[in-house]
Amino acid sequence: MRALMFRGPMDLTWEDVETPQIIEPRDALVRPIAVARCDLDPAIAMGLYPMPAPFVMGHEMVGEIIQVGESLTGFNPGDRVIVPFQLSCMSCPACFRGHTNACHNVPSGTAFGLGPHGGIDLGGALAELVRVPWADVMLIPLPTGIDPVAAAGIPDNVSDGYRCVAGPLAERPGAPVLVVGGLAPSVGLYAVMSAIALGSEKVFYVDDDSSRLELASSLGAEVVDAKSQWSTLRLEQKFPIVVDANVLDAGRNFALRSVEPCGFCTSVSGGASSNSSIPLQSMYLKGIRYEVGRVHACATARPVLELVKTGSLDPARIINKVVPFSEAIDGMLLPVPKVVFTNDFA
Repeated sequence: MRALMFRGPMDLTWEDVETPQIIEPRDALVRPIAVARCDLDPAIAMGLYPMPAPFVMGHEMVGEIIQVGESLTGFNPGDRVIVPFQLSCMSCPACFRGHTNACHNVPSGTAFGLGPHGGIDLGGALAELVRVPWADVMLIPLPTGIDPVAAAGIPDNVSDGYRCVAGPLAERPGAPVLVVGGLAPSVGLYAVMSAIALGSEKVFYVDDDSSRLELASSLGAEVVDAKSQWSTLRLEQKFPIVVDANVLDAGRNFALRSVEPCGFCTSVSGGASSNSSIPLQSMYLKGIRYEVGRVHACATARPVLELVKTGSLDPARIINKVVPFSEAIDGMLLPVPKVVFTNDFA
């Protein structure tokens, strides 16, 4: 079958690879229909986020079941499904607590479209077929009437934006939210959308990119142009809930400066290098609750889908470009927040 192979920085090729087969009785074979470009994917493709090669790219997918294992129940060939990007058994102590990015039954980091990042290469979504283990608990039925293109980002970036604000807003209902945009562009915008859907009284969005500022404003946020002056920028008010989707140290430090005492700050990235720094002393004095880590995709995608079903959340609003698989190499580097690839292979 054909698959989009990452072989190194700026080296993407469509290649013939081995076709996945049913191995375990709970497996399913899924044909990707729509695959969203994760915010991390362009960085991988350009070599800005080093990853061991080669591997098949793509991990935010909606697909159609082609074949099921002999003991798989609840799903049938022809069903359309959302596939969370991290492999999770949904029965170990970590998964039972909702920590599905840390499943005890697979190496940490095991995911589609990221190669042997966690020790197991599951293949990727930019391919003609994907094998999904533990499909009875991994797969999420795509409700009738929801466009696969709109739902394609739910397996990762939409859910990541949601988790940045859902917990803090549950503790502080209606609280104002500040989102600091940047190199995780779609996650920041999905955080804006989620905060509004979850009832924040006011959402502010700060960025130095005019197109993202315009998108955030269209979603209902009050926007502030940082003008690339992150190190000196100060806002008039502090916020109980802040999301750092900037990635760079200066943007993260601005986010932390903007948190009110005993407030929350969630970061969607560990930074642009292995030695990113945070101002721990000032965080200590303010009592900031800081969270950094990956989304728990399998657990989080389900409440996100409920918001999409009710119309409270519409991920399609920030999709800038829909590109066929056959043009995915160029589409991987388009300078826009969100791209979705659709399968045009026969």
